[in-house]
Amino acid sequence: MKDTELRRMVSIHALCITAIILSTFVPSLFLDKFSVLGSHLAWLCVCSLSVAAVNIILYILLKTTPSKRNSFSHKAFRFLKSCAYFVISCLLFHGIIVLYGAPLLELALETFSFAVLLSTFTTLRCLSVLGPNFTAWIRVFSKNGAMSIWDSSLQITTVCSVIGAWLGAFPIPLDWDRPWQVWPVSCSLGATVGYSTGLIAAPLWIYWNRKRLTYKSR
Repeated sequence: MKDTELRRMVSIHALCITAIILSTFVPSLFLDKFSVLGSHLAWLCVCSLSVAAVNIILYILLKTTPSKRNSFSHKAFRFLKSCAYFVISCLLFHGIIVLYGAPLLELALETFSFAVLLSTFTTLRCLSVLGPNFTAWIRVFSKNGAMSIWDSSLQITTVCSVIGAWLGAFPIPLDWDRPWQVWPVSCSLGATVGYSTGLIAAPLWIYWNRKRLTYKSR
């Protein structure tokens, strides 16, 4: 494992966290009464778009592994396949969220926007690093399946995002009547905090365990 690869990961993760921070504060300069709590649906859209844009742009700029097939038709097929994977992920997350107790029809747009946010934190990163290769996804998330520091990063950020969203649901039924208890504010904030924690924890964990990690750098 090269230190330059780890430093590159730190830089990418820092930019992803910066995108979240900017999506929280910058829109208030252009939109009246914009806030994470007061206009949560708008924030969900802005945050998802910001994080997605950063991940996609960084993947395009920093991809170092050349593709064996560079034809336009092959790239178009991969792009359409990636879009299909992302849409399916959003629908699956939406269904799982509803099964866990979210309103089925009421606040459906908010629920789906939260599903898009979760897909951005998890599925989009898998698509950016691994591409629309479901076999590689299964390998990465199986026991001892990580073959690079980027695989380990995917594992950590994905798990942290899902756990953060799950923990965020606990305050909702409490009778506190706080604005952040409105669906799906606490869950989306929990997922965002979990994702950010994963972005910080991943390079720290990899650096701490660098002597016993034997996989090759991407």
